[in-house]
Amino acid sequence: MKKSIFLLISIIIILVLLIFFAFKFSEADADDKSNLLDSDSFIYIAHRGASGQAPEHTMTSYQQAKELGADYIEIDLQMTKDKQLIAMHDDTVNRTTDGSGAVNEMTLDEIKELDAGSWFNEENPDYIKEEYIGASVPSLREIFEEFGDEVNYYIETKEPEDTEKMEEALYSLLKEYNLIGGSVDSSKVVIQSYSAGSLLKMKDLDDSIPLIQLQRKEQIEEMDSLEKFEEIGEYAIGLGPNFSSIDIAYVQNAETAGLLIHPYTPNEPVEISGLKSWGVNGVFTNFAESYVEAMKTEIP
Repeated sequence: MKKSIFLLISIIIILVLLIFFAFKFSEADADDKSNLLDSDSFIYIAHRGASGQAPEHTMTSYQQAKELGADYIEIDLQMTKDKQLIAMHDDTVNRTTDGSGAVNEMTLDEIKELDAGSWFNEENPDYIKEEYIGASVPSLREIFEEFGDEVNYYIETKEPEDTEKMEEALYSLLKEYNLIGGSVDSSKVVIQSYSAGSLLKMKDLDDSIPLIQLQRKEQIEEMDSLEKFEEIGEYAIGLGPNFSSIDIAYVQNAETAGLLIHPYTPNEPVEISGLKSWGVNGVFTNFAESYVEAMKTEIP
C-alpha cells in the first residue's frame, strides 16, 4: 500500500514538473526575440517609443513601449554642445519641450531643465496624464542604464554630416553597455540613417551591427532598377522607406535583393495589414494596438 502511494505521489510530482517546464519553455519561446531580422518576421518597432499615447522620446514612452511588447524601441539621436547623445527627433528643442534653440548649441544640463511632456497633454487630450508634466529629455546613456539588454534598440543617427564623431560616440556607448558583439541576426541594436556615409562609418566600426538605409519619397522614386537595391545591399541589411511612397514592386525588388523592409509610419490597422500583405518585414508605428489589430488580419 505504501509503495503504491509513494509511486502515485512520484508520478504526480513528475507530471507537475513536466507541466511547469513545458510552460516555462513555451513562455520563453513566446518572448524569444532572437529572430527578429529573419525574412519571415513581421515586427513592431515603437516609433519614438509609444509616441501615440505618451510624449515621444521620454522614458515613460519607452517604458510603455516595452510593456506593450515592442520588438524594438526607436531612438532618434542628436548631439548636444558638450558632445552628449540625447534622444530627440528634431535638431531644435522647440517642438517637444517648453524651451527653444538648437540642440547643438545647448549643453545636456540645459536641456535636462526643460519640460518635454506638457506639450503632449495639450495636443492629445485623450491621453492626458499628470505624470507627463515635467518629463525630461533622456540621454542615450540614461536609456541604456534604465533598460540595458531588456529591450532591443533601433537607433537613428540624425544630422550626422553636421555632427562630428556621432558614430564614434554611439559605438563607444554600445560597447560600454555590452549591446553589440553578437551576430547580425541576433543583434540587440539596429542602426538606421538617411545618410549612407553614416551607415558606412558604423560598418567600419563594427560590421556585425545591422544597418538600415532610410529613404524619403525622393530617394524611393530613384529606386528604378534592381541594381540600385543590390547596391544598398552591399552595406545594409534593409530599407526603411516612407510607407506612403512605396508599392508592391518596390517590396518585391527589395526582397529579390535580399533586403528587409521596415516602412515608417503607418498608424492605422488597414495600412499595416496592407503592408504586411505585400511582404514587408515589420513597421514603425506610434500605436501598438494598430499593429496588434493588423496581425489578426488574414493574408490571402
